[in-house]
Amino acid sequence: MAQPRQDIQDTVLADGLVGLLKPVVEEIDERVMAVRQSQVDLRRHIDSVADDLKKISQHEQVPIELDAYVKKLTNARRRVMLVNNILQNAQDRLNKLHYSVSKETARKKALLDPPSPGPPT
Repeated sequence: MAQPRQDIQDTVLADGLVGLLKPVVEEIDERVMAVRQSQVDLRRHIDSVADDLKKISQHEQVPIELDAYVKKLTNARRRVMLVNNILQNAQDRLNKLHYSVSKETARKKALLDPPSPGPPT
């Protein structure tokens, strides 16, 4: 008899945790997606500026050596891509965690909820 009560307590606890964590996970997920989109935009701008600097350097005699700046932009682009990959991995892990918690909660609810009897014959 103690086991069903423990299962109910576990389910209530799991439901509480899911209710508490779900909004946080969803907010983090939204923010990660926004950051990733910003980084994609930043990478495009870096590429555009680097291309413009290369064109200026090739077509005009400029007193400043622009290759060093192009190299810095390329390094910045590489770092942005690295951070983007890290964010993608973190987002994937969060999604897997959310899925696992939801799946476990559904499983526990199914164990506790008795099947409804069929229609009377």
